[in-house]
Amino acid sequence: MSPAQLALTVSAGLFAGLLVCIELGYRIGHRVSQKVPGTAHQGVGAIEAATFALLGLLLGFSFSSGISRLEARRELIAREANTISTAYLRLDLLPTSDQHEIRQLFRQYLDARLHAYDSLPDRKAAEPEFQRASQIQQEIWSRAVIATQFEQPCNTVRFLLLPALNDMMDVTTLRTLALDTHLPGLILFLLISVALLSGLLAGYAMTERKTRSLLHMFLLAAAVSVTVYVVLDLEYPRSGLIRLEAADSLLVQLRDSIQ
Repeated sequence: MSPAQLALTVSAGLFAGLLVCIELGYRIGHRVSQKVPGTAHQGVGAIEAATFALLGLLLGFSFSSGISRLEARRELIAREANTISTAYLRLDLLPTSDQHEIRQLFRQYLDARLHAYDSLPDRKAAEPEFQRASQIQQEIWSRAVIATQFEQPCNTVRFLLLPALNDMMDVTTLRTLALDTHLPGLILFLLISVALLSGLLAGYAMTERKTRSLLHMFLLAAAVSVTVYVVLDLEYPRSGLIRLEAADSLLVQLRDSIQ
C-alpha cells in the first residue's frame, strides 16, 4: 500500500470510527440520562474541554511539524541544486583535458538522483538509483583528486574544487535523513485515540438535545479526518496531493544546462 493510499485509508477509517463513537456516546448518554435524569451531565464539561483541548493541541503540533518537515525538504532540494551548481562551475578551474569527462559524470549523477526521486515513495525502486548516484559521486571525487593532485603552486584548484564536491556529497546524506524523518507512530496513535475519545464525549454531550444532530456529527468527523489526512499527506509529499515538483525543477533545470 502506497503512503497516499495509507493516508486515505486511515482518514476514511477515522471518519467512520468517529461517527461510530459519536453514536455510541449518544446512546450511553441517553441511557444514563434515563437512569439518573438531571445529573447525567454534571461535571462532564471540564472533561470535554480538556479532551478537546488535547485534540486541538495534537492536531496543531502534528500539522505544524509536518509543515516544518516539508519546508526542510524543499530547502534541502534548493541546497543540493546550489552545491552541485557551485561544484560544476568550479570544474572550469581544471585542465581542459579533464573537464569533459567529469562534466558528463555530473549529468549522469543528476539523472540518477532525479530518477531516484521520481521512484519515491517506493524505496525499493529508488534504492538502485541512489546507489548508482553514490557510485558516480565517488568516481567524480576520484577523478577530481587525480586531476588536481599535481597542480602548482599551492594546489589552489584543489582547495577550491574539492570542498565544493564535499559539500555536494554532504547534502545527499541530509536528504536521505529527511526522507526517513516522519511523524512518530506513537504520536499518530495518540492523535487517533484522542480523536475517537472526543467523538465519544461529543455524542454523550449531544443527549442534552431531544434528537441527534446528524449535521454536527458529520461536520466533526469530516473536519478531524480531513485534517489527519493532510497531516499524513505532508509526511510523504511525493505520493499524495502535496508535491515537490516545483522544487525538483531546480535540479531538472540544472541537469538540462549541463552540456
